[in-house]
Amino acid sequence: MSAPSGNPVPSAPPSYEEAVGISMNYPHPYPIPGPGQKPDGKGMNPPPHTGLPPPANNPITVQTVYVQQPVLFYDRPVQMCCPSCNQMIVTRLSYDSGALTWLSCGGLCLMGCIAGCCLIPFCIDALKDVDHTCPKCSALLGSYKRL
Repeated sequence: MSAPSGNPVPSAPPSYEEAVGISMNYPHPYPIPGPGQKPDGKGMNPPPHTGLPPPANNPITVQTVYVQQPVLFYDRPVQMCCPSCNQMIVTRLSYDSGALTWLSCGGLCLMGCIAGCCLIPFCIDALKDVDHTCPKCSALLGSYKRL
C-alpha cells in the first residue's frame, strides 16, 4: 500500500518528551523568589524560634537506685539487708500464736482433750506464726502466717 500523498510517514515513533509535551523551557511549578524578595510559600522557610531560650549547658546529675527484690519470709531465718538500718543481717525469729494454733486447740477440744491436752498447740513452734525482726535495730521486717 502506498501512503497518502498529503501526510508524510514518520520513520520512528515520537520521543517521550514529544509525546508527553515536556519541553526544556517548561516553567517551574513553584515560583522562585527573585533577589531581595522573601519567599511567601508555605513550608519554604520556617518562622524564627520564639519559644524558650536555648538550654544552658548544666551538668547532668546521675543517681543510681538499687531496687531490692521482695523477700519471702518462711519459718527459717533469712539473710537480707535491713531496710531500716541498711546492714546485712540474718533475721531473728519470734513465734506468736496464730490461726493454726487456735484451730488446732479447738480441734483437740472437739476430740475430747479438755483436761489440758488441748493447750499443747501453744507449746509447738511449728504451729505458730513467725515474725522476722532485725537483730541490730529490732525493726519488724516481715511475718510468715501459717494460715
